Amino acid sequence: MITRRIVFEIHRLAQEDWTKSHIAEQLALNRQTVTKYLRNPTPERKKLQRPSKLDPFRDDIRAMLERNPRVLGTVIHQRLTAKGYRGGLTILRDFLRSIRPAPRRVFLRFETLPGEQCQIDWGHFGSLRYGDTERRLYCFAIVLSYSRLLYLEFTHSQNQQTLHRCLLNAFRFFNGVPREILTDNMLTAVLEREGSLIRFNEAFLEFLRPFGITPRACNPRQPQEKGKVEKGVIHYIRHNFWPLREFVDLTDLQRQADHWRDTLANCRLHATTAQRPVDRALQEQLRPLPDFLPDCRESAVLKVHTDFCIHFDANTYTTPPWAVGKQVVVKADQQTLSIYLKEKLIATHQRSWERKQRIELPEHREAVLKGMRRQWQSEEVALFASLGEDARLYLEHMAAARLPLRKNVGKLLVLKDRYGLVAFLASLQKALINKAFGAHYIENILVQDHTPTKDHPPLQLKEERLNRIRLEEPNLAEFDAFVLRKGK
Repeated sequence: MITRRIVFEIHRLAQEDWTKSHIAEQLALNRQTVTKYLRNPTPERKKLQRPSKLDPFRDDIRAMLERNPRVLGTVIHQRLTAKGYRGGLTILRDFLRSIRPAPRRVFLRFETLPGEQCQIDWGHFGSLRYGDTERRLYCFAIVLSYSRLLYLEFTHSQNQQTLHRCLLNAFRFFNGVPREILTDNMLTAVLEREGSLIRFNEAFLEFLRPFGITPRACNPRQPQEKGKVEKGVIHYIRHNFWPLREFVDLTDLQRQADHWRDTLANCRLHATTAQRPVDRALQEQLRPLPDFLPDCRESAVLKVHTDFCIHFDANTYTTPPWAVGKQVVVKADQQTLSIYLKEKLIATHQRSWERKQRIELPEHREAVLKGMRRQWQSEEVALFASLGEDARLYLEHMAAARLPLRKNVGKLLVLKDRYGLVAFLASLQKALINKAFGAHYIENILVQDHTPTKDHPPLQLKEERLNRIRLEEPNLAEFDAFVLRKGK
């Protein structure tokens, strides 16, 4: 059979009034072939009915299947070989497949008693954009097996704390808890499984313990065991709530989901129960919530850096400046981020889902500026600033780098006394050129380039306040100018 490209060329040349003989010569074909494809561009290929070694034994095969429809092909092959069959096993299996279709699996629907069980699952819903950042979007769904009452929550994570937080929010919505929870084999619930032996996630068990809920895990690759939520609810959310939706952020999306849940999903006439879930939920016999509910926010112990910020989830959040260098506890949910120092709340931020953002409270910046103004007004900083323009510029750069001014200035003044003003100002200029800010940079430059002019430390008085007194360096250039004017 020739290719479709040659068939196209035959018809193209014929439309240009080429003769069949000319076309055949041009394309190296037989004239009859050209005539055939001009008459029918897509002729059907005749199937050759070749005799099969299996043909004499087809009735025997059908008889065996009537006796035992599930008999194996290898067994039938053994019986046929004894009768003189000399063919292979492959053609036998192909024939068996054509006359014995694979049996369909039958699933038994089961119903649970009121308050007995809930089923949970996750669904992936693409991503949500915040500025230049994209965050994956998931939907947590939980349904009470008896009433089919639904709770759903959209998140940007499926981690352990998010699962616990969603479950807690669902129990609050249901105003009670069932006796058991059915889940699949996700790592946040099941760590290991060997047949019927299951090792549940310890953090998951610790969360369920105060509620008295018993976990159950469905068998691997058996979604029908969790059909009320996996096939029913996730499919329902994806095809009823999700299409044609527009939203600006996670809060807006959750608001729309709550409205859909309360006005449609839980108020519709359910196809299986023929009742509305909100009405059937009145018959649920849920156990009450415990008096003390767990804190399911994401938690981390972090250090406050010199820019009075902690780094969390690719963003930075400010703290009061007095917390710099301290270890704080950060707890975050979908909307807010809270910072604690020794169980005391010291800052609360609106959580940002963008990345590489600095979330700053005005009062934190004002406290830093106030502290910087106090430092600039100290005697040591004022004395350092009087050393000249380079000293004042270096002060500004240290302040911009959020270095502790008084501490660094104290060390710098000691270096100035040890190496002399000329060498010290030269080191400041070199540090400014190389953008090296801090007393330790100046010390390194002085050690490498200069020799101390004084080998003995100044006299230390008993009263520490007197040791901090420093006199301004006299300007010898002004003295020389005065002497010259007097001489004239």
